[in-house]
Amino acid sequence: MHMSMTHTIALAAAPYSSAVCAAETDVIDANHTQVEFTYSHLGFSHITGRFDKVEGDFLFDAKDPTKSSIQVNIPISSINTGVADLDEDFRSDGFFDAEKCPTATFQSSTVISTGKDKLSVSGDLTIHGVTKPVTLDVSVNKIGVHPLGGRAAAGFDATATIKRTDFGIAKYAPNVSDEVQLHISMEAMVPKQPKK
Repeated sequence: MHMSMTHTIALAAAPYSSAVCAAETDVIDANHTQVEFTYSHLGFSHITGRFDKVEGDFLFDAKDPTKSSIQVNIPISSINTGVADLDEDFRSDGFFDAEKCPTATFQSSTVISTGKDKLSVSGDLTIHGVTKPVTLDVSVNKIGVHPLGGRAAAGFDATATIKRTDFGIAKYAPNVSDEVQLHISMEAMVPKQPKK
């Protein structure tokens, strides 16, 4: 599951590696980043889909992660369940209404440390033109020098559960579950320096 992603991270103060300087700009490794959602289909199965495109800015302060922030845009048109007819149904006005509401967004407001390598990231999630507060549980997987390319890198997993009816998406609920689990796994690293 590969994603086309133009998502950046600006490191405000990241002494985790001699390869990273203050205000260094990192980029998401699109081949190793996924944004997935899972829901129950009539109680018989748990279906997982993904969004193939994500854009945004991520300011990560490795010295004090509570000073970090993230802003993400997800084009609804990039939804991909592996079933073309279902993707079209999800894009329709019965679900996301991608024509009128083409983008889902998340803007963080606070980051709290909840333990070793654990963060709670709260912010506003906008889907289907409706904005609601959401909290992501984040695990810092690894921060250090990536063995491929020798560049400073960081990796995170984040999860949250939302109710789609809160965002005005009620078609087939509750038979197709109201609760939707979100899972994001992300790698980012210092970009390659241009050759002089």
